[in-house]
Amino acid sequence: MADDHPGAASVVRWILYEGRLNPRMREFGDEMCRRIVAAGIPLSRGFCGVETLHPQLYGAAYVWNRDQGAMRRSAQRGLTEKPVFTNSPIGEVRRTAQPLRRRLEAPDCPLDFPALVEIKQEGGTDYLALPMVCTNGMVNVITWATDRPGGFSDAEIAGLTDIAAALSVVVELQAAHRIGRSLLNTYVGRRTGERVLAGSIARGSVETIRAVIWFCDLRGFTTLADTMARDRLLALLNDYFESMANAVAGEGGEVLKFIGDAMLAIFECGAGREPAAQCAAALRAARKVRGEIAERNRERREAGEPEINFGLALHLGEVSYGNIGAPDRLDFTVIGPAVNHATRLEKLASELGRHLVTSASFAAAAGEPLESLGFHPLRGVSEPQELFAPPL
Repeated sequence: MADDHPGAASVVRWILYEGRLNPRMREFGDEMCRRIVAAGIPLSRGFCGVETLHPQLYGAAYVWNRDQGAMRRSAQRGLTEKPVFTNSPIGEVRRTAQPLRRRLEAPDCPLDFPALVEIKQEGGTDYLALPMVCTNGMVNVITWATDRPGGFSDAEIAGLTDIAAALSVVVELQAAHRIGRSLLNTYVGRRTGERVLAGSIARGSVETIRAVIWFCDLRGFTTLADTMARDRLLALLNDYFESMANAVAGEGGEVLKFIGDAMLAIFECGAGREPAAQCAAALRAARKVRGEIAERNRERREAGEPEINFGLALHLGEVSYGNIGAPDRLDFTVIGPAVNHATRLEKLASELGRHLVTSASFAAAAGEPLESLGFHPLRGVSEPQELFAPPL
């Protein structure tokens, strides 16, 4: 127990009462390791790997070195299948959920992982890897190393084990918070996710906002779905959505949802984001999409794949933004006549032979001249509506 090493016990108390309040894990880890050294445990390096749920990242690693302090590194998905992970103490402890210790200065110490050879070459004398098992069964791993002759004492090993146990509670809480934030950002968007985390979760908690509405649709999708193999169709959809979403996010907009082969996004006005600036941002994003998809289509033609053909409508108006749905299954989105207006504008884009059309309200607010495409009937609207587009 940590009582066997009073210094370790003081670190455990710091973790549980003070350290856990710091959400910046790199700072937290740096101070924790320095406290361990100050407590009389001769730590030379430490490592903590934390798994997460993220579409691109497997997790994060916090690496501490006595001379350099703490650093944060990200691990891409697929890492756990690579030899650098599978043939490592981290991978072994994650598989077995059992501690692993190597007395590196002992003549008969098995250097059964490449990382151990490296640590020994750097002067390491003792190495300890400990599992931190979460309540859901996920296994994170923390490792300690020293370069003191003789390695860690039994009391120091007991102290480090108790420190790891206390740390596992903090890591799980922090990881759960980060996972929740990451999932919200991934599935509902960053700004919307922040609003949900801030407590906007009650059905009917809706506000009226002014925004540029972006609605795009993949043309000819039914034919593509009927004629293409599933994997090729998914690859085309991912190419299309990636171009659209990256362009919107790059100009400060927010993707709200994917609807089959369509995408709904907004560029919210207000709070220093004037309509003219948001219209300009949406037009820049639209031009980026046009250029990127043209390049992707060149590559697709060379590969013998169908091209991506899309329609896009931009409209400026007021929408209701918030929680809508069943009591226990909500959607944070925008609704209202302005959204319907944008979706119907997009349908006319194809008929007019344009990739992009805008409403009159958007054209009036935009900071650049747009070409009038004339007046056209719009389903559900009593009067014909004037449409606009950037000059060809």
